[in-house]
Amino acid sequence: MKSLHTKTIKLAGTAVLGALVVVFDYTLKFSGLKIPFPLFPVLKFDFTGIPIVLSYLVFGLSSGATTSSIAFLAILLRSGDAIGPLMKAIAELSTIAGMALFIRRTNRMGKTLSIALGLVLRVVVMSVVNLIVLPVFYAQYYTFSAAVLFLPLLGVFNTIQGSISTFGGLLIYKAIAGKIPLVTHRVTS
Repeated sequence: MKSLHTKTIKLAGTAVLGALVVVFDYTLKFSGLKIPFPLFPVLKFDFTGIPIVLSYLVFGLSSGATTSSIAFLAILLRSGDAIGPLMKAIAELSTIAGMALFIRRTNRMGKTLSIALGLVLRVVVMSVVNLIVLPVFYAQYYTFSAAVLFLPLLGVFNTIQGSISTFGGLLIYKAIAGKIPLVTHRVTS
């Protein structure tokens, strides 16, 4: 019976955090509060990655992947464009996938490596994805050479956005860890 109870909590928690992704996305978009990246204002910082990271930290990689998928669907329904939402989902998913390799280590070095690997994997994955997407879907603006020249700027953006998602998720996780028994042993066990 405990297993069914745990699965129910995981499902409900994932649904709530997925809904929070939608609320963040729609609220920030329609209020105009997304923060433009100063070096390339088309790129914007947001907080939708925080519930994705939190979902991963509390309930595991499948929960984080589900909330990333919800982000994709919410942005797709709002914008009607498939490329932007797919890029956002891939970016957040690669962040938590990188974190997953070291997060179970309880020492400071393991947690630091988890964050670093999440950010590095995000930058690498998004660099490769942009090398494909920009020249193919935005050929009128980007040749392959232009996409290559754009990578350092994208790397800076993804490092900052990944840090917002990661540190925001970790901050909330630390605030609730110990207060909710299921949360206490997810990452530390």
